[in-house]
Amino acid sequence: MMSVPWDLGGRQSSRRSFLKMGAGVSIAIPLASTLAGCTGASTTGGSSFMFLSTQFTPVEEKQRFEKILADRVTDPKVSFNSLAVGDFTTQVQTLVGSGKAEIGLLGALHGDLAPLTDYLADVDDLVPAAAAAGISDDMLALGKFGGTTQKYIPWMQASYVVAVNKKALDYLPAGADVNHLTYDDYVAWAEAGKKATGSAIFGFPAGPKGLYHRWVQGYLLPSFTGAQVTRFTSDDAIAAWEYMQRLWKAMNPASTNYDNMQEPLARGEVLVAWDHVARLVDAPKEKPDDWLMVPSPTGPKGLGYMLIIAGFAVPKDADKAQATTVINALSTPQAQLDVLWQNAFFPVVKADLPSDLPAPISLEAAAVAAQASSPDALLALPPIGLGAKDGEMSQVFKDCFTAICLQGQSPKSVVTAQAEIMQKILDEAKVPCWAPDPIGAGVCAVG
Repeated sequence: MMSVPWDLGGRQSSRRSFLKMGAGVSIAIPLASTLAGCTGASTTGGSSFMFLSTQFTPVEEKQRFEKILADRVTDPKVSFNSLAVGDFTTQVQTLVGSGKAEIGLLGALHGDLAPLTDYLADVDDLVPAAAAAGISDDMLALGKFGGTTQKYIPWMQASYVVAVNKKALDYLPAGADVNHLTYDDYVAWAEAGKKATGSAIFGFPAGPKGLYHRWVQGYLLPSFTGAQVTRFTSDDAIAAWEYMQRLWKAMNPASTNYDNMQEPLARGEVLVAWDHVARLVDAPKEKPDDWLMVPSPTGPKGLGYMLIIAGFAVPKDADKAQATTVINALSTPQAQLDVLWQNAFFPVVKADLPSDLPAPISLEAAAVAAQASSPDALLALPPIGLGAKDGEMSQVFKDCFTAICLQGQSPKSVVTAQAEIMQKILDEAKVPCWAPDPIGAGVCAVG
């Protein structure tokens, strides 16, 4: 068995001081239905203890996690409810403290929890056990939202990497190292493959439910500008979008239909693609020896990459003893490896990878670790503290891609117009910047 320190937000993130972020902010409380009417509600047992989450909303993922809950948490028996982030925020704000419904535990991304800190119990007393389990100090510090009180305990993590069918190595430019690609290598490789085969061998998750905005937020812009927001209109950002126009011309045009890349990769429609690890894992399943998973490219400012961190939080009116039991049960190496095996989210605790771990997971594990430990790594987080406006922020990046890459508009004019929209969102949400942008106390300013 191979021992892996799953503190992917560790040394690299400390070096860049990404933890000094402002506390979450409160937002207006909208009307909401009770959880009895929530889409996606299901029960692993007859208990009233409710685990509300923004994760595992696809039916198959949810069912697999419910099986893990049933196996690993025997008392209390847990009702697991997975909701879209907007519905999640509404339910927490409306129901916590209202007496209408008991929510025992929350499980959500860092940015989903940030606007809800007023509804969360302090969990400082859970930190010693979390640290003893191997959760890094850096990750635990994230759960304080820049303050002194622990508001969540890290649950699981993920990132995005590049899947490569080994057939594509025939077109890799001379001198390029597939495990240490630059953005110049990446586009030259895509163009060479298209020229040699007569069709595009690279794909991109630009479908209606694709995560292409995360590429822009966490990879393209940080790698070219060193930031996500504060240099949004800079010359370096314009260069990034001009690069993206070139890269897009070498992509399979069916990419606008791809919500995840594992399916077109498995079908052989494309040979190389970037995506979330959970959306790549099925591509190598049938013939894992035919595949590589490698880190994302490095740009002029570094290897920008996005860490997706989810945490356990306890609502203020919850039974903390029961919540602690569930958190502890799901923080064991065995339970965390169950989640890795079934839903491709990586442990935050120290865990030994079993020798019989599925080959695709092992491929991804190596790529994720190499990406995070690169000396050029530049960690980025998804937008933090936006709450219900998170979708609006995502749409800014999507609209930039649509206008610049699909419609061929001038990058400078597009980002200038979108910068005004972005600033309005930030002003209304009253949130500070997040990594990799400089962290301050005031509202994040678009640059």
